[in-house]
Amino acid sequence: MDRQAIMDILPHRPPMLLVDEVHLEGESAVGTYTVLGDEFFLQGHFPLQPVVPGVILCEMLAQSACALFADSLAGKLPFLTGMDKVRFRRKVLPGDTITFRSTVARSKPPFYFITGTGLVGDSICLSAEISFAVP
Repeated sequence: MDRQAIMDILPHRPPMLLVDEVHLEGESAVGTYTVLGDEFFLQGHFPLQPVVPGVILCEMLAQSACALFADSLAGKLPFLTGMDKVRFRRKVLPGDTITFRSTVARSKPPFYFITGTGLVGDSICLSAEISFAVP
C-alpha cells in the first residue's frame, strides 16, 4: 500500500501521516518510514542533535499496523487505546529508514491487541504491545 492507499483507510494526513508504505507479509503488517530530517517533530527535539521522539515512533508503529485491519476499517475510525511494554533500544536519526513489523496477538472486537517492533537495519529501535478500538 502506498501513501494514498493508506490515506484511504486511515484518517491521518501530512504532516501526521507517518508511514511511507505498508504491506502484508503472511500474518504481519510491514511498514516503512524514512526520516528525512525536516519533519515537524525534529524541529525542537533536539535542534542540534535531532532524534525522533519515542511517542512518534509509537505512532509510526500504530499507523503501520493499518494493513492488518484494511478490510474492517471501511468507514470506521480506529483509535489507539493503549501501549504496554514499550521499549526504546536505539536512537532514530535523520536519514534512517525504519521498518515496522506488527502482528495481531489477540482480538476481542472491537478491540485488537498488536505486538510490534521497529528496526533500523538489523537493529531494533522499538518494541511494544499496542491496542486499538475499531468501533
